[in-house]
Amino acid sequence: MEKKILPVMGMACAACSANVERKLKMMDGVKSVAVSLPGRTAMVEYDERVVTPKDMKRIIDGAGYLLIIDDETRVDALERNAYRQLKRRMILSWLLALLTMSVSMGWVSVGSRDAANQVLLIIALLNMVYCGRQFYANAWHQLVHRSANMDTLVALSTLISFGFSVFNTFCGEQFWGLRGIEWHTYYDASVMIVTFVLTGRCLEQRAKRSTASAIRSLMGLVPKQAHVVVDDEVHDVPLATVATRDIVEVRPGEKIPVDGTISTGEGYVDESMITGEPVPVRKQSGCRLLAGTIVSEGTLRFRAEQVGQQTVLSGIIRMVQEAQGSKAPVQRFVDRAALVFVPCVLGVSILTFVLWLAIGGAAVLPQAVLSAVSVLVIACPCAMGLATPTALMVGIGKAAQQGILVKDATAVEQLCRVDALVIDKTGTLTIPNRNVDFRSAADIPLEQREQLKPHASEAIAMLKARGIDVWMMSGDREEAVAYWAKKAGIEHWQSQCLPQDKENIVRRLQGEGRRVAMVGDGINDSQALALADVSIAMGRGTDVAMDVAQVTLMGDDLRRIADSCQLSHHTVGMIRQNLFWAFVYNIVCIPLAAGLPHVFGVDFQITPMWASALMAMSSVSVVMNSLRLKYKK
Repeated sequence: MEKKILPVMGMACAACSANVERKLKMMDGVKSVAVSLPGRTAMVEYDERVVTPKDMKRIIDGAGYLLIIDDETRVDALERNAYRQLKRRMILSWLLALLTMSVSMGWVSVGSRDAANQVLLIIALLNMVYCGRQFYANAWHQLVHRSANMDTLVALSTLISFGFSVFNTFCGEQFWGLRGIEWHTYYDASVMIVTFVLTGRCLEQRAKRSTASAIRSLMGLVPKQAHVVVDDEVHDVPLATVATRDIVEVRPGEKIPVDGTISTGEGYVDESMITGEPVPVRKQSGCRLLAGTIVSEGTLRFRAEQVGQQTVLSGIIRMVQEAQGSKAPVQRFVDRAALVFVPCVLGVSILTFVLWLAIGGAAVLPQAVLSAVSVLVIACPCAMGLATPTALMVGIGKAAQQGILVKDATAVEQLCRVDALVIDKTGTLTIPNRNVDFRSAADIPLEQREQLKPHASEAIAMLKARGIDVWMMSGDREEAVAYWAKKAGIEHWQSQCLPQDKENIVRRLQGEGRRVAMVGDGINDSQALALADVSIAMGRGTDVAMDVAQVTLMGDDLRRIADSCQLSHHTVGMIRQNLFWAFVYNIVCIPLAAGLPHVFGVDFQITPMWASALMAMSSVSVVMNSLRLKYKK
């Protein structure tokens, strides 16, 4: 079995990711699939004898998405370009929406009612053709493949309201007027639907954008060439040509290219990117060397034992990739809701039309059309689409003002649920004294080697007050770890830890049903950071730790960890409120739009015009509710 993480472009909603996942799972030879909408990736485990990435690309591309299997370096460029185009379309759509409202409300006089309708027709058509063209293209692809997503609702509601308005523009007086029925056009509905959905998409993209620079940084730790010794002569060769049992030479200041064991020479190696400890380690014949570490002093020759994908560093890279490609819990809920919501709305709209005709016959055809259109318009999932990203945008912006940089929306959801925290010692909880000579560091009193970061003890106390248990993990010796754990007020600690040990403690705590946050600052922490439910890096740590982590704390104030949890609590509460009201809005308004009051003898009908107004109000209310986060303490 082969496991790969493949970028997927073009997914716009939870139904999209669910459709991609379903398409891949249906393929012969595919064992498991996890599609991440925020990460825009598909982690696929498959039998390469039965199915290949090219087969997957053919299926996914045919469904209207883009599966990238060759040059993954162009993903960032494609995403940036897509976001720029989306932003331009959103801005233009807002301008057209304002112009539409100006004409519809009579703020701008264009002459007669017919002239106004014809102007609105041109504006709405321009908005649909340019700003909203992606909705219709995606809806068509979904139709061809017998599936549906939110683009389907957007396309149907705008096309029907637009088509109905065109009919009324040219035939309204003759068809409805002669029958004594008041008629209207609903161009404003089609324009506002496109505008609000584009706004939601734009906010969503900003909330979930992330980069793959962590993986590139990790890969950058290994040199592109190696010094291979053949018959006592040193030859510079490409790293890919180094094989096991080759004798490799490394010199002071150089990075070790592969894992192996020293055969000749002695010196000091900086293993801080693996162990997190700043003191270089003395190495001699028989000692183990790891790819990516740096020779501080001495020239070493060693026998290559693990090369390519077998090195410890490559294992860390794979771990980070798989963790970043995994599916967040909130996605599963949104996937299920979206897949149920879309076909249900379509079914209710069709049922509304059929029931009206069955009850009243041809005489109620206008009412049947109006009711069916109203259902589609009022049920457009603008509020549901904006519920999460708007709250996240406000929450993440407020966090940035407090020196808490959040780049993964999943972290906002998970932080309020954290009940266990694993924290690295050196560089995270303590600050090393860089003036100490590493050759004599072991003879120096602990209080002179290091010091606790400002407010570290207070931060640990704040976490305990929130019911969060703290574990300290360090590659340092037992005496030092025990000393600083007691000084910080931490009861759980472990010394002489390798990256695998930190990963193991995170995995064990998760196995006990805990929600685990990992706080670190080095490459050696990246493996545990990637596995944790929430990963937090210090702003003065390594670039890799900050890239892997979902949250970066600027400066050395560890109290911001507790602040992050509190902010998460407020933000998640706001998301739940938004989703609740978005669903309640549809539960209440869809029956009213369908004409249910008439069944009970109440002459009340939500027309498409009012439906579009209510739809807009629901979206605005979600945004306004999210803005309340700015004033939370």
